[in-house]
Amino acid sequence: MKTYRFPILPLATLTATIITTMLVLSVSIAYLGVTWYSTYLEDRLASALPPKAAAAYRMINDGQVPDSDALKALLEQVDEHAAPMDFQIQLAVLICGLLSALVCAVIGIYLARRIARPLEDLTVAAKSLASGDFSARVAASSCSTREVSSLVETFNSLATSLDRMEERLRFNNMAIAHELRTPLTILQGALQGMVDGVFPMDRKIISDLLLQVEGLGKIVEDLRTLSLAIGQKLVMQRRPLDVAEVVETILAAANPMLEASKMEVEAHLQPARISADPLRIRQVVLALLENASRYAQSGGWLRCETEQLPDESVIIRVLDRGPGFPEDMDAVAVNPFWRGDPSRSRATGGTGLGLSVVQAIAVAHGGFLEFTNRQGGGALVTVHLRPE
Repeated sequence: MKTYRFPILPLATLTATIITTMLVLSVSIAYLGVTWYSTYLEDRLASALPPKAAAAYRMINDGQVPDSDALKALLEQVDEHAAPMDFQIQLAVLICGLLSALVCAVIGIYLARRIARPLEDLTVAAKSLASGDFSARVAASSCSTREVSSLVETFNSLATSLDRMEERLRFNNMAIAHELRTPLTILQGALQGMVDGVFPMDRKIISDLLLQVEGLGKIVEDLRTLSLAIGQKLVMQRRPLDVAEVVETILAAANPMLEASKMEVEAHLQPARISADPLRIRQVVLALLENASRYAQSGGWLRCETEQLPDESVIIRVLDRGPGFPEDMDAVAVNPFWRGDPSRSRATGGTGLGLSVVQAIAVAHGGFLEFTNRQGGGALVTVHLRPE
């Protein structure tokens, strides 16, 4: 069976409709009540009249003219009962008016409560939200006005966003604690061993400890970059540049790292001019190269491309022949410490923040980060940058 729903009206339209309906209903109730009571009084008057006056009264109602004697008798009786009947009619008007006002007030209160009920639910849910319960939601109501429905939808979206942010914050706190625990434990153990004389203070141990400090610094810098992205302060200095030249420079600087990973590097760098922050663009390219050298070195091949699209936007592509991305590769948009393989921890290096940083920089330039797996194996990471 097909059901029909009334359209959701704006609050002003609904209020005007209810007021008009209540006025019409009130007047109708008063009119019907007074009309019925007037008819009742007339019938009672007719039954109380003498036969001659009653006959004249019936003739007048039937549209006939009675004789003068009957009409005189009727007028005498009417004059006698006029004052009491006028008082009774006035009393009937007052009673019917009060009754109609009472009925309309009851109906109006009921309708007002129906309209205001979602607002009461919103108040309760907002108090729960303020107390830290981000699972609070308000059910949509078919009797809500357009403004209230929009408010309920906005509130539910806000609550959902806060719930996701809270979940992400808990995950990030645990991830940060996990990432910092290992290097801090190594540093504390080695330094305590040196103080106790267990470990000699030779150059090799100090060099290893310095690597742990550099790893901590990298984590802190990546977290700072993400915090700047949240505050929309990531891109500070835009200037015209050729992205192809930036990528070529970073490839030359990263050559030792790529050779150590036994990666054969190809480049197809077309001129791609755009107004961007050169420091952040270099950070993007270096993060993608580091990610590929860690996780795609089994493929032994890496290709970098740049391209300028007809809409003046710029694309940076990094292709490899590694294992590619897993099915949950979109999780990088939610979890900054995402790793393609949970087993990849400090055995391969990195914090898992690299791709999140790249995505934040791309978004700050009006673009986005795209992940795909290549046919035949390997991954393709595409950075889209848009002009101002």
